[in-house]
Amino acid sequence: MVTASLVKELREKTGAGMMDCKKVLTETDGDMEKAMDLLRERGIAKAAKKSGRIAAEGLVDCYVAKNEEFKTFVINVAKQVVDKNPKNVEELLAQPAEFESGKTVQEALVGKIATIGENLSIRRFVRFESEGLVAKYIHGDGKIAVLVNMSKGTEDVAKDICMQIAAARPEYVRKEEVPQERVDKEMEILKVQTMNEGKPEAIAEKIVQGRIGKFYEEICLVDQAFVKDPSKKVSQLLTEKQAEVVSFARFEKGEGIEKKEENFAEEVMKQLK
Repeated sequence: MVTASLVKELREKTGAGMMDCKKVLTETDGDMEKAMDLLRERGIAKAAKKSGRIAAEGLVDCYVAKNEEFKTFVINVAKQVVDKNPKNVEELLAQPAEFESGKTVQEALVGKIATIGENLSIRRFVRFESEGLVAKYIHGDGKIAVLVNMSKGTEDVAKDICMQIAAARPEYVRKEEVPQERVDKEMEILKVQTMNEGKPEAIAEKIVQGRIGKFYEEICLVDQAFVKDPSKKVSQLLTEKQAEVVSFARFEKGEGIEKKEENFAEEVMKQLK
């Protein structure tokens, strides 16, 4: 006989729904261990089914989440990255989980999918080793997260740089980091655009040399206008504050996944004001 107390106990142990707990307990004649195994099996099956969904509504952070159980999991995974320094997501998932004995990170992840009941995925991570300063900024309820690695500078400058990256979405610190093929492609596009304006090829090439600066202003952090004072560039701010940015990482909820576009840069600017 399946009693209410048995259902409650199984629910507390697994985090599964009440009806799911009652169903598996009925199928296993009240055997708690078999019921737990059955829930796990069905949780894994459910995870596989849900893995086809777009996981664009998770949260991004250095440690963040809405659900407390999810938040703890994210923190544990982040600590695993710090301690074990995996090369990539695949290596991370295959590692024994420091936070859940007897399981790999992948198995722990599948377990969370089963108990939370939503698709979860670890898409990417960044790990900085720094002799200077590493600062973070979290925008909104985990919509955007930024890490900045600085060789010199203060916490205040680092915070400003983090907010700059959150709002302006640079891809590189400086133009020397931009792959040459990316620059060549942009210059070819600019050249065609200029010639379509009726300019001769020789003149178009000279005009392109001037216009390529706008390209760098969009994708390179130090060439961008400083969001808190557009009259100066970020490079000027760094010089004034005797600061230097080595690298950065910007994470955005649902990035790279087709979903409704939201103007996060505008949200950041509202916060600044």
